[in-house]
Amino acid sequence: MATYDFLFSALGLQDWCESSGTTGPISLSALRDSARGETAADVSIWDLPFPSMDALNAACQSFPRSRELTLGLERGFLSIKDSLSIVLDPLTQPLSWALEAALYGVLNTPWWIIIPLLLLVTWLVSRSFTLLAFVSVSFLGLAFIDHYDYAMQTLAIILVCAFICVLFGVPIGIAMSRSNTMQRMTIPVLDMLQTLPPFVYLIPLIFLFSVTEPKLYGIAIILYAIVPVIRLTDLGIRMVDQSVIEAADAFGMTDRQKLFGVQVPLALPNIMAGVNQTIMMSLAMVVIASLVSAPGLGVLVLRGIRNLELGVGLVAGLGIVILAVVLDRVTKAALARINSTHKA
Repeated sequence: MATYDFLFSALGLQDWCESSGTTGPISLSALRDSARGETAADVSIWDLPFPSMDALNAACQSFPRSRELTLGLERGFLSIKDSLSIVLDPLTQPLSWALEAALYGVLNTPWWIIIPLLLLVTWLVSRSFTLLAFVSVSFLGLAFIDHYDYAMQTLAIILVCAFICVLFGVPIGIAMSRSNTMQRMTIPVLDMLQTLPPFVYLIPLIFLFSVTEPKLYGIAIILYAIVPVIRLTDLGIRMVDQSVIEAADAFGMTDRQKLFGVQVPLALPNIMAGVNQTIMMSLAMVVIASLVSAPGLGVLVLRGIRNLELGVGLVAGLGIVILAVVLDRVTKAALARINSTHKA
């Protein structure tokens, strides 16, 4: 007699329970109790198991197990996989082209063009000789230890994915700031994306796309990293002083003029902070994405873990730290210049 037989008896479901001709495997605890001659009546309140799906299944074979729930979810996803692939493949193919083009560009352009170009961008956004020297030493150091190609691959993936995050995230954040209904509908989705473990992003994508396609890891990075720029764009526009909006209304500005002439410029510090966080999260995810063929420094980290090569893993990890510091300092320098411009 199972522990919760009384429950199905009280509900009058004995016939439904007995209609199942299958009997599941006996658990170790059930075998032990049977050997001791114990029944459900012998179970004390202290040892009473929680009425979970498996515990209820032990009393009624027709009641589904928890494994049937996960199998049902898996079968449901596989049943619509082909239809999803038909729709998503053409929509996401430009992402593969962009990643392939970026990787081809950084690997086939000489280092004496790439590094000066990166230094020029650093100077234009920061106007800081100290930061320029730091970035120079960082990239030259990575090249000196033969990690240049890996670092450039990682950097190319981050820049493409971060650009797409900004391209889609800023308009979504603007739409959220202009509609409370849109905000209420979007926030639960953002909460889910922000709390979902990074590895979980890869599971459905592996079934939808080939592991050899760059969009597989590109989509995972974008979904993981897009949240900060959306949230901070929404927050920045909502934090614009209401008196400034009233002054814009007094000058007869249209909604479009107020948005691009007043709200977005004033919210730019918050938007840039969101861009900074998006870049940092892209860098974190690109390492995990090496599990599904994402090139770059993450491959070396994965190699160090698989082959127990301590030096390879540590040096690649140090390279990722250097890239993270460089990207963080450059974006913060750009944010500081924007803030100083607003104060002036």
